[in-house]
Amino acid sequence: MGQRAAIYCRVSTADQSCERQERDLATFADRAGYDVAAVFKETGSGAKLDRAERRKVMALAQARKIDAVLVTELSRWGRSTVDLLNTLRELEGWKVSVIAMNGMAFDLSSPHGRMLATLLSGIAEFERDLISERVKSGLAAAKARGKVLGRQTGERPKSDRLAPKVMALIAEGRSYRWIARDLSISKNTVADVVQRNRIDVKTPEEA
Repeated sequence: MGQRAAIYCRVSTADQSCERQERDLATFADRAGYDVAAVFKETGSGAKLDRAERRKVMALAQARKIDAVLVTELSRWGRSTVDLLNTLRELEGWKVSVIAMNGMAFDLSSPHGRMLATLLSGIAEFERDLISERVKSGLAAAKARGKVLGRQTGERPKSDRLAPKVMALIAEGRSYRWIARDLSISKNTVADVVQRNRIDVKTPEEA
């Protein structure tokens, strides 16, 4: 029997799907020889404080029912440098590692693991601060120019941006479910795009 692993997937918004992450991580687990003990899927921003599914992963680790946590990238797991290091230390105490799909293993029992975790989490924190600073600066500049901030009535930035792709896939005969999974959006968003474009096309039956 191989090492036991929990798959942890997270997306930022409700119109995104964890299906692609789950599929990629399952393939990665199989290739690396892990037995998948459980799959956990979460919706919430990287800075979200309450992550019920992640708590379940930690509980499994504490109970010694898994040997590793598999994620697509480090940012899917840690909220901040402090949060990342705290959870890694807890997992270290239970002999559980966090493995990113790019092959990086964060095992704080080794000097290399400690250095790598600190370095990468520090970079992620720095990038988050830079993005936040740029957003605030941009909003302040726009407000100073008298621009009305926030989404205006009728605006759908993401679905409008993806509309050409959605309609092209509809024309190819793809199902709403297939399109939603491929573009990481909900089936309702796909249906909304089709309805707003008012193109009379026949699509496969939805399960």
